Amino acid sequence: MSKKNGNSSKKGGWLSRLFHGGGNQLADELLGSEKDRAAAADVEAIVSPMRQVVNNFLERKLAVGALCLLIIMFIIMFVGPLFMPKYKDAYTEVTQQSMAPNMRLMSVPKELRNDIKMIDGYGSFSVGLSNAGKVYVWGSTQLGTTGVDIGEIPEEVQNAKIAMVAAGIDHIVAIGEDGRVYCWGANTLGQYGTEEEYLASGKKENPNIAFFPQELADNGVDVANIKKLTCGYQASAILMNDGTLYLWGNKLTYANMDLFLAAGNMYDIDFTLNYIVGLNKKRNSIYTGSRDLYTMVRGNLDSKAVKMSDYLDGRRIESLTATNTGVCLLLDDGSVCFSGDFSLNAVPVPELAADEDFVEIAGGSYHFSGLTNKGNVYSWGQNDLDQTEVPKNTAGTAKLYTGSFQTYAVDENDGLVAKWGLKGYLFGTDNRGADIFQRIINGGRMTMTVGAIAVIISSIIGILVGCISGYFGGKVDVLLMRVAEIFAAIPFLPFAMILSAVMGQMVLSETMRIVIIMCILGVLTWPGLARLVRGQVLLARESEYVMAAKSMGVKESVIAFKHILPNVMSVILVTLMLDFGTCMLTESSLSYLGFGVAYPRPTWGNMLNGANNETIINAYWWQWVFTSIFLAVTTICINIVGDALRDVLDPKASVEK
Repeated sequence: MSKKNGNSSKKGGWLSRLFHGGGNQLADELLGSEKDRAAAADVEAIVSPMRQVVNNFLERKLAVGALCLLIIMFIIMFVGPLFMPKYKDAYTEVTQQSMAPNMRLMSVPKELRNDIKMIDGYGSFSVGLSNAGKVYVWGSTQLGTTGVDIGEIPEEVQNAKIAMVAAGIDHIVAIGEDGRVYCWGANTLGQYGTEEEYLASGKKENPNIAFFPQELADNGVDVANIKKLTCGYQASAILMNDGTLYLWGNKLTYANMDLFLAAGNMYDIDFTLNYIVGLNKKRNSIYTGSRDLYTMVRGNLDSKAVKMSDYLDGRRIESLTATNTGVCLLLDDGSVCFSGDFSLNAVPVPELAADEDFVEIAGGSYHFSGLTNKGNVYSWGQNDLDQTEVPKNTAGTAKLYTGSFQTYAVDENDGLVAKWGLKGYLFGTDNRGADIFQRIINGGRMTMTVGAIAVIISSIIGILVGCISGYFGGKVDVLLMRVAEIFAAIPFLPFAMILSAVMGQMVLSETMRIVIIMCILGVLTWPGLARLVRGQVLLARESEYVMAAKSMGVKESVIAFKHILPNVMSVILVTLMLDFGTCMLTESSLSYLGFGVAYPRPTWGNMLNGANNETIINAYWWQWVFTSIFLAVTTICINIVGDALRDVLDPKASVEK
């Protein structure tokens, strides 16, 4: 009975397989129940090739972390520049050179915020004075490699009641209510100190220094008679109400200093970066000691310049306010005009209503801020560092003070109303005064782009040569491999340096130079990939599916590139990933040696090239540390991900590896 049933079952099974296929019944016989089949399906899904690769990769926590970090790096480098619309490769600022990482350039001390008598700034720091006569300093206060911290206010200044202060590029001048003049900061080029004190310190006579007036050192100054205290790059001036001028500092910075010392009486005075500019007693012209760009005046920053006498037409100049490159003149009718050199992209002066006039003008390094009789505040000039971005909450402003790239609005009760401008530099500045953080972001994009395109070029050549050589073999293989050996025998770095040096003697645009560098990297790095592809194709061409394709009459090129190549693509992808990191390092090496992308366009390599001397390495660590970290992290992550992909794509690799 059981035998009969068994035979009957077999016949039924063959009939079922005849009409419905044998897969289900075979699975029933092998696995039995539905539950067993579900488990088998799960196993099959887990061990599917792509899923297995993903699972094996995800098990490697280091590789997953490296991939996440690499993705973040790519997002920062390629999306970050979209949020820096004001960035310019060539933007540098002499007053901001080699500043340490600092985001406190506008951090007015709490004790001063509601008791502001005055604020002044010229370079990397600002100085403030309270109504109680106490001095405060904030910003980047370390003065280069001098070892001087200008934020360390002398004890005698702390104990005195100060009447007014002013800041230069590397020094501060304060005048006590008793008329005594105090100075501190750098003092190598006559920023302060009498000639007698200078010679007593063992230094030789220096005709390029106008020393601090002995009269002021002996008798002080009549504070009630001071009209203006101001400082420039490495010079200072005190102008009295009667026109008497006290002037001292570095004559090499201001070549017309002797002319001012001889001229004497002035109605107003200020410093640009290279000129001392004064307003004559008649208040109808600017004095510099010679005829130059300051004899012309314009109604706005973007208007045509005309002779000052024609523009004034009988009006008088009330005050003179200078930036590094130009002067703003406040006229006796409340209007303003300009003399000097201004950027083509400068923000123009806003047009005022008919019954609105300017009553006060303050100037920074490249911008002006003005207060009108209606209490409105405006800023104009260069806006590369947000100097003209006036906030909405300026109501109640009674006075304006400026730092180098900042403006402070103060109310009639001497409280801080608003502040705007440059907050600082997250990664500091380089030796040209450029923002290192912005250059790292834009330089990373350039380095990655050069590396990626070089890899694409080398990949196209290497895959074509390797696939053709491996598939066709024979004389074709011998010829192509000899060519590959010739390219591989070329010493890459010296050859690339020679080509870059030759390009340096040619008249090429920076873009064309970069394109050629990418081509050089690509053309000289393909032999390794070609050999790898050749070896993989040699193995694959003996496979059964290749023989089947040949027997069906499929074209040789189709077999090589459509059937064989996709089956070795996993190995190629791993190699490309590792080559990408290598090309990035190579580009950085060329730029570091001075043969890659040239300054001012940033790459990580040429940024490190600008920091390859002992002084910068020891004293200005931020100029190379941050760039090195970004370059190292990116290339290490690429190599970790590439190694992990090689392991998970290799069927012989251990899962635990």
